[in-house]
Amino acid sequence: MVCPPGRHSMDLIADDAALIIDELVTNAVVHAGTTVEVRCRLTEPIPAAWAAAQGAEEEPPALLVEVSDHHPSRAPADPGTPYGRSGPYTAEYGRGLQIVASLAERWGVTYRTGLKTVWARVALDGTGTAGLLPARTDEEEPGAARGSSARAETEWRGHGALSFLAETSDLLAGQLDEELVAALAGQLLVPRLAEWCGVWLDGPGASARLAGVWHADEGRLGALRTLLEKQVPRPAEPPYPGPVEIPALGGDAADTGPDGVTLSCRLVTNGRPVGTLLLGRPGKAPVPDEIVELIEDFARRVALAIGAARRYTRQATISRVLQRGLLPSQVARIPGVASGLVYEPSDEGLAGGDFYDVFHCPGDRWCFMLGDVQGSGPEAAVVTGLARPWLRLLGREGFRVGEVMDRLNRLLLDDATEAAEAASAMAAASAAETMAAGEAMAAGLPLTDLPLPELPAVGASEGYHPRFLSLLFGDLVPLPGGGARCTVASAGHPLPLLLRPDGSVRPAAEPQLLLGIAEATRYESQTFDLEPGDTLLCVTDGVTERRSGGRMLDDGDGLARALAGCAGLSADRVAERVRRLVHEFDAAPPDDDLALLVFQAE
Repeated sequence: MVCPPGRHSMDLIADDAALIIDELVTNAVVHAGTTVEVRCRLTEPIPAAWAAAQGAEEEPPALLVEVSDHHPSRAPADPGTPYGRSGPYTAEYGRGLQIVASLAERWGVTYRTGLKTVWARVALDGTGTAGLLPARTDEEEPGAARGSSARAETEWRGHGALSFLAETSDLLAGQLDEELVAALAGQLLVPRLAEWCGVWLDGPGASARLAGVWHADEGRLGALRTLLEKQVPRPAEPPYPGPVEIPALGGDAADTGPDGVTLSCRLVTNGRPVGTLLLGRPGKAPVPDEIVELIEDFARRVALAIGAARRYTRQATISRVLQRGLLPSQVARIPGVASGLVYEPSDEGLAGGDFYDVFHCPGDRWCFMLGDVQGSGPEAAVVTGLARPWLRLLGREGFRVGEVMDRLNRLLLDDATEAAEAASAMAAASAAETMAAGEAMAAGLPLTDLPLPELPAVGASEGYHPRFLSLLFGDLVPLPGGGARCTVASAGHPLPLLLRPDGSVRPAAEPQLLLGIAEATRYESQTFDLEPGDTLLCVTDGVTERRSGGRMLDDGDGLARALAGCAGLSADRVAERVRRLVHEFDAAPPDDDLALLVFQAE
């Protein structure tokens, strides 16, 4: 194809667009683990006459590439691993946005309700720039206007700086990995405000590690990394200053010109340092105050994002440790009965409300449980931490299924009663204090003369909310001729389903009231034989109440119909098919914990 002077070949435009789409989709799918939608469209040029009449700038035709993430609130697939990948983090990951910025005339992020779009604009007349702050050429005099660089500086001093900071906030908001924050920081700075930069993250004690290095010239990136690894910046002492100029680093890799400027900025959040940002700019001229202030605002946003990511990491670590303590390390193997298990918390940063267990009891009994605490987080974890050990203890003490449910119900009610009494005492004390204050004011007495009422030591009970528990509890006793005798009871829980080899499905228990609501409730159990080839499916409401629009998965006995199609499958394959059904029922990720147990008599 013949291309007019000054214009891109359409083949090159297609290549640029393909690369941009690949990088944007990779950032959205691989890094965040979400589903995206890609749109490409040509924008019409703005006529010069119309632009002049409206006081606007003339815009050439362009190719606009938009990659939309329909689940912008979803956490990455593995917050503990940079960009959801396995293996150690390297500087090669996450450089896609830098590539996009180099090819596109403009790029950014747009948020709408339930939608986040990363976009890039590829000019069709060759006016696309490699960045908003190109380096000075050798032909330009140090004191002279620097052409496009000077124009870029002028833009930054105007609305461009605000747009840059807004884009920084958008990209860093909600990032859960400090490595990703550092990577985004480097891609935003280079080549817009700096020719190169390095980000150090503070570790325990006085240690610091080089999290990433970026250079506008990728051919010089390796040499720059080698240089910066040998020259760890000396941390500033409090009170921490903003960006300060430091002597230029030695070595060709960091020299941005005969007198390139190097700035160092401590990254501080809540008065505590979290890292250091080092950047180099081309030219001999001092860095304008406006640019220094812009870098300082930028560094503040980066530091806040790093601090938030570290808090999330600590919370997620605590949650994982707590979750491991609340769930069994392994489930017992039952002679003559194969089992399948699926457990997926909806939020890896919080302890889930679902729990399960399979354990051996005296008398050749194997007890199993599948429970769901109302809500999630620490309060739900407290109830889980109370219920599972008590169920194990009661089962091993020889109590039958219905008796176990009765005793756990009373235990939950006793705990709620104690908390309610403590809360009532607190409310009564507060009311007495308010009344005394009113009487004192009416009598003209100073409130400082009032004696302080004694408050009850309610401790953690203050603000307590009752937690209800749905539970499926049962036991299995292997039979001499094969199979097992099953006794099961359901308290406010999705009923277990029994699949026969001929494909027929029926509920294996009767519905009963949630635990923790009424003390007078007495729980009944049902007993049946699990014969060879029979399959028992037990699930939480994360399966039955999985939504797609206005429908739920179990509407019209949807789960039973799906289970009927599993006849002839092993226990593991039944569990996997149900898990896949939950995920495929709607494009959005599940918003509730998912747990299921499958038992199959052999």
